[in-house]
Formats: sequence, structure tokens, C-alpha cells
Amino acid sequence: MDTTPNLEFAFEVRAQVGPPMDLGTHRRVPIIGGTFEGPRLRGQVLPGGSDRQVTRADGAVELKARYTLETDHGEQISVVNRGIRVASPEVIEKLKAGIPVDPALVYCRTTPLFITAAPALQWLTSSVFVGSADRYPSEVVIRFWRFK
Repeated sequence: MDTTPNLEFAFEVRAQVGPPMDLGTHRRVPIIGGTFEGPRLRGQVLPGGSDRQVTRADGAVELKARYTLETDHGEQISVVNRGIRVASPEVIEKLKAGIPVDPALVYCRTTPLFITAAPALQWLTSSVFVGSADRYPSEVVIRFWRFK
């Protein structure tokens, strides 16, 4: 029996972010809006979320974002998205300064948890997902895939 993981694209989030609050090894990045779209859903990122980041001694950054999505049908999805970002110190400094970098220079992967009461979206709560994120000066683009 072949147990190779099989992934299907679920959706892409384009989260608009505000200026980060820098607390040394800790940062808080506000999520101020955005959009999301995929084959089975689309809508907006509601303002009020944030990404809390901790820089480890080895330079890797642990991410924990919490935010809410609202579909075009008014259904809400709470997202808790944990991840890790690894790049050279020079690239990390550029990201912190808001300077665009080639996404290929940054490893940023996530494991989201979706919570919703919407009956039509229960596939989000009963599946395992992985994400891949690209950071730009004013937005984060995250693509999510569902393990089939």
C-alpha cells in the first residue's frame, strides 16, 4: 500500500499586515485585513488578528498567528497558524526593515488549525493542512494544502 502523502490545494490567503511591534526577540505583527480564495471558498481576512513571533538563539523564527476569515456567505473561520521561518541573518534583517526579498531565500512553512461552526466548511476542521508563506513589506501570502 502506498502511503505517500497526497496534497490538494485548498486556498490562498493574502493577509495585509501593519507595522510590527519589536520587543527584541519577540515581535507582534498586526493583521489588518486581506482576502482569501480557493476552489471551495473565498472571502476576506477580518482585521484584529496578529502574528506573534519569537526569534530563537539559532536565528529561526517561530510564528503563531491568530486571525479570522469570513467567507462571501458570512461564515466565519478562526485560524491558528503555527510555523517556522528560516533565512540568513541578512535576509531576516531585510524582512524586519520592510525591504522586499526573493521568497526563494526564505523557508516559511506552517501548520494551521481551522475552527468553524459552518456545516458546509467542516472539511476544514476534519482534515490536516500545511501552508507555505511568503512575506512582503505590507502583506503575507499563505498557500494552504489539505492532506487527502
